[in-house]
Amino acid sequence: MPPKWALGYHQCRWSYASDKRVLEVARTFREKGIPCDVIWMDIDYMDGFRCFTFHPERFSNPQSLVNDLHLSGFKAIWMLDPGIKQEEGYFAYDSGSENSIWVQTADGRPFVGEVWPGPCVFPDFTQSKARSWWANLVKDFISNGVDGIWNDMNEPAVFKVVSKTMPESNIHSGDSELGGCQNHSFYHNVYGMLMARSTYEGMKAANKNKRPFVLTRAGFMGSHRYAATWTGDNLATWEHLHMSVSMVLQLSLSGQPLSGPDIGGFAGNATPKLYGRWMGIGAMFPFCRGHSETDTVDHEPWSFGKECEEVCRNALKRRYQLLPHIYTLFYLANTRGSPVASPTFFADPKDPQLRTVENSFLLGPVLVHASTLRNQGIDQIPPLLPKGIWLSFDFDDSHPDLPALYLQGGSIIPMGPPHQHVGEANPTDDLTLLVALDEYGRAEGVLFEDDGDGYEFMRGNYLLTYYTAQLHSSAVTIKVSKTEGLWKRPNRHLHVQLLLGGGAKIDSWGTDGQDVQITMPSDDKISQLISASQKQYRTRIETAKSIPDAEETSRTKGTELSKTPIELKSGDWYLKVVPWIGGRIIAMEHQPTGIQWLHSRIEINGYEEYTGVEYRSPGCTEEYVVIE
Repeated sequence: MPPKWALGYHQCRWSYASDKRVLEVARTFREKGIPCDVIWMDIDYMDGFRCFTFHPERFSNPQSLVNDLHLSGFKAIWMLDPGIKQEEGYFAYDSGSENSIWVQTADGRPFVGEVWPGPCVFPDFTQSKARSWWANLVKDFISNGVDGIWNDMNEPAVFKVVSKTMPESNIHSGDSELGGCQNHSFYHNVYGMLMARSTYEGMKAANKNKRPFVLTRAGFMGSHRYAATWTGDNLATWEHLHMSVSMVLQLSLSGQPLSGPDIGGFAGNATPKLYGRWMGIGAMFPFCRGHSETDTVDHEPWSFGKECEEVCRNALKRRYQLLPHIYTLFYLANTRGSPVASPTFFADPKDPQLRTVENSFLLGPVLVHASTLRNQGIDQIPPLLPKGIWLSFDFDDSHPDLPALYLQGGSIIPMGPPHQHVGEANPTDDLTLLVALDEYGRAEGVLFEDDGDGYEFMRGNYLLTYYTAQLHSSAVTIKVSKTEGLWKRPNRHLHVQLLLGGGAKIDSWGTDGQDVQITMPSDDKISQLISASQKQYRTRIETAKSIPDAEETSRTKGTELSKTPIELKSGDWYLKVVPWIGGRIIAMEHQPTGIQWLHSRIEINGYEEYTGVEYRSPGCTEEYVVIE
């Protein structure tokens, strides 16, 4: 069960260069009224990319930085990679060497691979003593005020090798229950999950009364017990926006409820329309984080003009109003194993057409219908809805670049105010119930409430409320049908919104825990309300300030990776080339000799040549061009 603050919006960047820049970004969120809960620190907060250290100038006082962020309602998440710099005098390397916890080569030496700090060794997380060693480092790290930890590069990633990871012949001294001593090919798929487990256990040891939040790039079946995940280093393209829906759903069906993409795309420059459209969809994903790489333009919600900023603000306000419902879905995922986001066909598994839908998904009974096409707004793409009743709703914020929302007939979902961060919420806040009756005039829903953190809910300290609605004699009665848990119901106002169709609704107020009755209007009146609502919707769509469609060519990356290597032949030369569509070659292999070239991230337009023993030093800048 994630802490509730982890379901808010997260803002990340590789990298915010200093603590001053971090505070500037946080301050701008509050000044502009854009909801946000978390600011992330990428690798540049470290001293020379050494894990568990802080740069002595740019991040000289992490505790002070975190305190300032907390005062503004932000949490702080910091990155930790598995690669530990091979450097005597560096406390993490020295203690790991003393405990003999490094992954070994086939001939029994600690494996050394190059990552961000240079030559690195890697903890063997298949050993309990290595996991305990890492957990203790994490526990000490948390004392700096760290709220969450991001485990990146934990496949594990290794530079200057075509495989991008450590050799399969490396040896892990695994615990007997995991499989014992085996080579890396046996343990590769679980390496990242075991690292996330170790991080989780370290955070839990640091504070038993808080739920750890860990994000992991690599995972395996069961990773959800320890960490959220995301879809990896995507590109700022419309293709990757479209792919993000299916990727999140695949992760969800694989047992990972808390996942999402890098909103706006990680590599390359987003355009205003792409960023705004992606935020509209991303705000509905279970995990909601914007992230971008170094040397790209700023990718904060206000970075792409006033029109895009307003769309992003409204998208995130939607998310925060829906948080009571989203948090309840996570409780159900925790207790019943149900997915938080699910494919549209879950609403009607017998309909084969729904299995082809790639631009909509379900959040419980809420259907999110989005446009992932550059030239078509949501008003130009009619939804393919499952059978039954699906009633549209919005927050008086409809826009061509925001998804359309529908509530399934027979459902009730809870909503709250659009706070700036989760910490602003109070149990006595007005509670809104959105109601869509089925063909029999009935509806039901559930709301889970607890402290939002910690484990008291496992001891019964929560409130689970089941609401029902029933139409009888031209009146709809909304009431509490059942409750669970030891919590007392807060004294709060209850706002009921009964959907009629076409976005029209009837509002009624009462007190939560007491019955609320709504008298249904005549059929003619309902028709008038629906007609007026549809007219208002069309007016909002037509008068919406469109996000400029200023498409640009990325100045930092190609637009897509080829999935299939291309074989080039010329006389005695045979080259296997992995191209970047967009003008670059990422890797080449001369097949007769086996000589390989790998595109260098260090030297722009440079290649490193593999001699069979090692790569040449960065600086080989000969250009290779595919002309046929």
